[in-house]
Amino acid sequence: MKINEVSVNSTEEPARKRGRPRSFDREAARDKAMMLFWQRGYEGTSINDLTEAMGITPPSLYTAFGSKEELYMEVLSLYKLGPGSYFTAALEEEKTAKGTISRLLHGAASSFALGPGGCMISTAALSCAPEVKGVADKVAAMRSRTLGVLTTLVEQAISDGEVPASTNPKLLARFYGAIIQGMSVQAHDGATVDDLTAIAETAMSAWPGKIPD
Repeated sequence: MKINEVSVNSTEEPARKRGRPRSFDREAARDKAMMLFWQRGYEGTSINDLTEAMGITPPSLYTAFGSKEELYMEVLSLYKLGPGSYFTAALEEEKTAKGTISRLLHGAASSFALGPGGCMISTAALSCAPEVKGVADKVAAMRSRTLGVLTTLVEQAISDGEVPASTNPKLLARFYGAIIQGMSVQAHDGATVDDLTAIAETAMSAWPGKIPD
């Protein structure tokens, strides 16, 4: 279902920093950083942890990625293009709001059971020290934009007659947003893809009934 989703999934390739040629594979190092951040979160991952996992020195990290925060934001964008790509696929390929949200939930069930478990964005920086509030604010903005997309989907469903006109779009969007975040937490705690799929199907049973002809 075509929704203007540029702000949710926008990614820009960072400008390449000048200097001596790199002696390591930047993309491979970035992939390792993503897995570490996904597993431990932003605050739980130190520069030493990153350089050890990535196989590089701190100066190389700063030269290639700028800072820990810049690296983190870059790997969040990488996550959206990889494990989180189910979101864009649902928006682009489904024809109805209900079909789109159903696919989002089922895609989340499959994706969240991968890797360290859970959604890297849903569980990222939920609480943090004041000195990293900027990171938390950026991640919260990503979640807010996702909620905006869900709201737009419900509004479109009302307009198309998929759901009653009395449906509260913001409330229904928050419901499904909460389901996605809850699935993420459960996946992080070990829920299987079957467990999460059952949650997705139960959540879709709450979709408002279609207006009778």
